Amino acid sequence: MAPMVAMIGLPELLIIFAIIVLLFGASRLPGLGKSVGQSIRGFKTGLSGADEEKPKELEAKPPDDATPPTSPPPTA
Repeated sequence: MAPMVAMIGLPELLIIFAIIVLLFGASRLPGLGKSVGQSIRGFKTGLSGADEEKPKELEAKPPDDATPPTSPPPTA
């Protein structure tokens, strides 16, 4: 048995697009597409950002063997 996705052709896609236009209206489709694109981009950034945060945290941490700077001796 073939998967359902393989059975979707051009006529079916046109019907789905027509239903979307009827539901949301032609004037709202660009905004809807933009928000979907931003959501996908944010999701991808979140996935890749989780891997990038760990090295940044390690770079910001000072090494353990570093001595703190000394203050000048008090003058009497």
